[in-house]
Amino acid sequence: MTQARPNLPELRTTLLSLPCDDAGPVFNAPWEAQAFAVTLALHERGVFTWAEWAKCLNQAICDAQAAGDRDSGNTYYCHWLTALERISTIKGLVTDDMLRQRRTAWDVAARRTPHGQPIELG
Repeated sequence: MTQARPNLPELRTTLLSLPCDDAGPVFNAPWEAQAFAVTLALHERGVFTWAEWAKCLNQAICDAQAAGDRDSGNTYYCHWLTALERISTIKGLVTDDMLRQRRTAWDVAARRTPHGQPIELG
């Protein structure tokens, strides 16, 4: 079974602020690409529509701006991750408690990991 590539023009229209070049989305760190891939996979499985996703991402960006984010472009995928967590909660894929536990686990793992080494959950 082959997976269809995302329709980049449609995706760009739906998500106007998505950082892209001529080859597609641009990522500054592996976690950004992973969050993007999870979002695409959930959409492809019918968990949410692009309209639902765009609304959730827009709300995450608006909330961040209201809290003082100056929208310099370097926090875009932080907002993306917030939107992914929110829509996953709304759709019943995770609970707030599950997200809290995972954040705590990552925090503990990051604090015990020497600088420059990959963070591993134990």
